[in-house]
Amino acid sequence: PAFRSASILFATPQLPTIQLIPEGRNQVLPSHFRCRFTRIYVTVEKKRQMHSSPQKILVGSSMGGWLMLLAAIARPEKTKALVGISTAADHFVTAFKTLPIEVRKECEDKGVWTIPTKSNKEGMYTVSMDFLREAENHCILQSPIPITCPVRLIHGLKDKDVPWHISMQVAERVLSPDVDVILRRHGQHRMAEKDDIKLIVYTIDDLIDKLTTMV
Repeated sequence: PAFRSASILFATPQLPTIQLIPEGRNQVLPSHFRCRFTRIYVTVEKKRQMHSSPQKILVGSSMGGWLMLLAAIARPEKTKALVGISTAADHFVTAFKTLPIEVRKECEDKGVWTIPTKSNKEGMYTVSMDFLREAENHCILQSPIPITCPVRLIHGLKDKDVPWHISMQVAERVLSPDVDVILRRHGQHRMAEKDDIKLIVYTIDDLIDKLTTMV
């Protein structure tokens, strides 16, 4: 299936299968971001702990890419490698701060920020101010990111929701010596075209082969 916004997946080098967590986008990150960022992160961590394998490859798409990085920072001993797809680290927080003061004031008065998008059927994301304030406590791009496992970042140059340069920023800040960035010339945010999915699967398979060889 096409990769949903804010998905996190797991694979193990011992068993090269991928499991989508959550199965539906609305179970972790709905298009209406009214829940707290910490609650979303804790949900991801709890579901992650349900899996018995000691180490995992984490794959996160969009906001899931940000959560993936936070999970890897929190549990490095459980993280074998990372694959980020259209990674949105810090994105909503930094994008909101670039808005004109009067627009930010209007959003704060309403309690929500509405963002147009073509990535969901509603045609917009509605982000609550509570979510933004909480998410700001989890920003990671202002300092080195203490992740040392292999990292692969895939991003489309035509992504209109999350700028591709965010993946470049992540690559520059992670401490791992093994980091690759793959930019898709015609790739969009959802990376749902057949060739996009082939690339994602190939990237995960390549990591599994590499990690299995290293064992």
